[in-house]
Amino acid sequence: MLISQDDRLSFEKSKSGRRAVTLPSARFSGESPTKAVSSGLLRQTSIGFPELSESDIVRHFINLSRKNFSVDTHFYPLGSCTMKYNPKVNEWAARNEKFTALHPLQEESTAQGMMEILWELEGGLKEISGMDRFTLQPAAGAHGELTGMMLVRAYHASRGETKRTKVLVPDSSHGTNPASAALFGFHVVEIKSDSRGRVDLEDLKQHLDDHVACLMLTNPNTLGLFEKNILEITKLVHQHGGLLYYDGANLNPLLGIARPGDMGFDIIHINLHKTFSTPHGGGGPGAGPVGVKKHLIPFLPGPLVEKAGGSYRWADAGPQSIGRVKLFHGNIGVMVRAYVYLKMLGKEGLRKVSEAAILNANYMKECLKDTFTVATQGPCMHEFVLSIKSLGAQGVHAGDVGKRLLDFGFHAPTVHFPLVVPEALMIEPTETESRETLDLFIEAMKAIADEAVSDPEKVKTAPHTLPVRRPNDVLAARKPILSYRDQLREKMLLAEAAA
Repeated sequence: MLISQDDRLSFEKSKSGRRAVTLPSARFSGESPTKAVSSGLLRQTSIGFPELSESDIVRHFINLSRKNFSVDTHFYPLGSCTMKYNPKVNEWAARNEKFTALHPLQEESTAQGMMEILWELEGGLKEISGMDRFTLQPAAGAHGELTGMMLVRAYHASRGETKRTKVLVPDSSHGTNPASAALFGFHVVEIKSDSRGRVDLEDLKQHLDDHVACLMLTNPNTLGLFEKNILEITKLVHQHGGLLYYDGANLNPLLGIARPGDMGFDIIHINLHKTFSTPHGGGGPGAGPVGVKKHLIPFLPGPLVEKAGGSYRWADAGPQSIGRVKLFHGNIGVMVRAYVYLKMLGKEGLRKVSEAAILNANYMKECLKDTFTVATQGPCMHEFVLSIKSLGAQGVHAGDVGKRLLDFGFHAPTVHFPLVVPEALMIEPTETESRETLDLFIEAMKAIADEAVSDPEKVKTAPHTLPVRRPNDVLAARKPILSYRDQLREKMLLAEAAA
């Protein structure tokens, strides 16, 4: 493997004394920039960063960005993550300096505009979900789940029911559900799916007793199916004294159509960075507000925004509160984007979002059902799951298909998940993709299916057109490259081995 010209520019162009920025000297500023810093905090040796000009640095990062797959550059059908296009007006609003310059500790009277946004955003989320109150503190969906589990435990403890230590999780749920419950010390019990890909009611009934604290449910589930027996499920759990937690990560197809609060759920988290417009991936940013019904409001983390007359204030948490789950008030930029998204679309627009998401998914599923095996029969919601197990005879796996899609200009869908489907490809087209884009993706999938039979090596060794081919996943986990020096050293070793 040779080092490309781009890599040489990135890692070998450093020259001593070359600068991209010049700080003002003491004779111009009147004071040394380091004078006000304690000598004990000053570095005694150079940090060792590359020394490059501004143009070198700009070209390096622009070239890196051109190698990325993103929603702005490619179709990104990542199932269960709702990687849809996000309007740039929302980005503009979130970057407004009147928002970014605010400090969470400044006087309430000087932040009334932001507090109004948070109040109205909560109101919109309440109306969409059917809940009675929200905390906006959680920084992500999994953080919201952990907050939910804290609420569950606090609620049962307040009633003296400390023996409720079981959390039921269907096998079609998101993987973070059992992880969040286990992290907070609950005993996780898996509930099986029936032949239709939904919760098996008989298996659920066998696990219901007075030790059940909660049922965590992803709805629609990871197969893209709405739980048709949802009212019976919530009734059964409530009859046994348990609470219902709704994983709202798949809320995109339900906006204006169905509300978890009306289904009997007590708690919900909503991924603002999936459903309500914040670009996500690569670790963030995110926000996972948690909504509850009235009987759980006393346990919410505080402070909460309250409206008094024509102004807003922070209300302290009550004595039963689980306490803060995040410093300050949450990821404000994500909330501003969500607020603008809700205001721009309105009630009718949000419903159209869901209708289009459902239509796109079903159109794509119908077009591919004769080429691949569809995991479940009948209409889906916002996403669907294919199995490519039939290509196993050629040695082609789901990950191979995903990598080959990159050559066609499409990001891979979610592969090998959900685990209940062998060789799974979970595909979510979202509402923001056109019929023409969907057709191109369908054609690519059919072409790859043909290649898997006629030339399987072409699929198994993909991608062929990208600057990075197939990394060694095991080596990457055991010996991660965490700095540019590690990367240069690794490439030099590979180059020497190739020579």
